[in-house]
Amino acid sequence: MDVIDQLGSVSEGTLSRRAFAKSLFAAGVALATMPVTQRQAFASTNDHTSYYTAVGYDHPELFRPYIEKYGKLPNFKIFQDDDEALSRLGAGFAPDVTHPCLSDVESWSSTGLFQPIDTSRLSNWPDVFPDLYNSEFNMVDGKPWLAPCSWGQTSIVYREDLVDWKDGETWDLMFDERYKGRLGSMSSAEDVWWCAAIYAGVPHNDLGKPEAFAKVAAALREQRSLAHAFGNNAAATDEGLISGEIVAAVLKNNSLLSLRAAGAPVRFAKPKEGAPTFVCGPMLHKDARDLDSAYDIIDSLISAPSGEFLINQYGYGAVNKKSYDKFDDFALADRGLVRDPFTAMKAGQLNSPRTSEWEATANSELERIIAGL
Repeated sequence: MDVIDQLGSVSEGTLSRRAFAKSLFAAGVALATMPVTQRQAFASTNDHTSYYTAVGYDHPELFRPYIEKYGKLPNFKIFQDDDEALSRLGAGFAPDVTHPCLSDVESWSSTGLFQPIDTSRLSNWPDVFPDLYNSEFNMVDGKPWLAPCSWGQTSIVYREDLVDWKDGETWDLMFDERYKGRLGSMSSAEDVWWCAAIYAGVPHNDLGKPEAFAKVAAALREQRSLAHAFGNNAAATDEGLISGEIVAAVLKNNSLLSLRAAGAPVRFAKPKEGAPTFVCGPMLHKDARDLDSAYDIIDSLISAPSGEFLINQYGYGAVNKKSYDKFDDFALADRGLVRDPFTAMKAGQLNSPRTSEWEATANSELERIIAGL
């Protein structure tokens, strides 16, 4: 289970804060470096600018510049996944700023609920890697719909003591008969579909085509026949990797932190075919009540100190170039990261936009595959 997943379990009451903190401290990661009393002192108020985001992105360390200016945190509202968030937004909920991923931009912007971001109002924008936002589906009249604040990759997390690569690191491992019954995968159609597409030789831009859909579904059925845990929850997959019952699984790079905290000798593969890169960050609601403070939320998220926190605590890549100054290449590699995200992106594929219809179809098909149909 990666750090963000663990935070979700804490909020749901299925994982104690003590157990979570113990796992992170074991890895040299200090969650909640700000005491609880101090965090409470900066509590948000309902009449303040609102930020609708995923669990973990409400940590005060991501909002130091905002706190210094306003003396308080934004008013946080938390969602569990992007589908839930978009559904609530469509029903009339209007937070000032919200937090999807770059692959959501086309479907989210098409709702008419958002406005492009005027980057001239962001003091930290000149330090953001252009490759993380300069995509044709994200830019309108030179302005981005989404300002990136974190990035990472989905690839193979494997037990280096139990896996024998034949011809270097490759997606073929997830289809290797030698490890039948000892492979794991995520339950997100979006993630596993993109990974299987790379193995099947299907460009991400073609995923919406019927023949491409069928080709990827066939690859996933092949993988399902070899899997010990396919579409399982993150905690069960982690337990399998820690015990050695699972030797390799499709996971995000930030899973490394908690797995290594538990003593698992794992590594994050860099397949020769490449790996999918995801980018996430804030979008600005068209009816944002106070644009100045809404832009200050975004500016805090893309600041260098916030990026340092994301790298060190969560294992996500930062978008601000200055955030990397305090990390050597070994520390970054230990989190499955590189100093320049373009290095990772050009070796794989950036997660491309998908429609809500495609996602619904893919999720339905994945459920059938998981069920062995």
